[in-house]
Amino acid sequence: MTTYKIRKNRKMRGSKTHGWGSMKKHRGAGSRGGRGMAGTGKRGDAKKPSIWKDKKYFGKHGFKRPKKTTIKIKAINLKTIEQNLESLLSKKLIEKKNDSYVIDLKKLGFNKLLSTGKVTKKFNIKCEYASTKAVDKIKKAGGNITLKEEKPEVKKQDIKTEQSQEIKKPAVETTEKAKEKPEEEKTPSAVETLDKAEIKK
Repeated sequence: MTTYKIRKNRKMRGSKTHGWGSMKKHRGAGSRGGRGMAGTGKRGDAKKPSIWKDKKYFGKHGFKRPKKTTIKIKAINLKTIEQNLESLLSKKLIEKKNDSYVIDLKKLGFNKLLSTGKVTKKFNIKCEYASTKAVDKIKKAGGNITLKEEKPEVKKQDIKTEQSQEIKKPAVETTEKAKEKPEEEKTPSAVETLDKAEIKK
């Protein structure tokens, strides 16, 4: 026959500590007082000197830029492009036109070109960013590089001036149209027609 025992825990219902004395005992954390820098307040005398050394512990410092402004750069060197020309041609990631190689770095998964390595062939590269040395090396070898065109920022003042000019334009046009239109012939009134009829009689 199987014997059933009532759990010890069942008999402890109603007691705060379940027979383990202090509240902090039997909680799986030993005699730990807290985590990390806990206890560093007004009465945490043991850790105060370590806080005084770190002057940036209190307060807020700096800020995080929003994700819109941050740009993730994935760079590639000229050396790696030259070494893998044949494999890239076979995969149709780049094209060959006459003597030059047409390369779009976006297709390769990169957005910046760096200058390490020698350029022995003509490259027509299209990319968003490139170092000045890389641009010089490509041009000296007879190649060409086209970079991303940055759109000019439009200031709020410029927008306001444009809107004000658009509002003023119709008023000028109406005055000009009024000048150009010939004067409309006046229709004779009823009184004038009666006077003319009497004169004829």
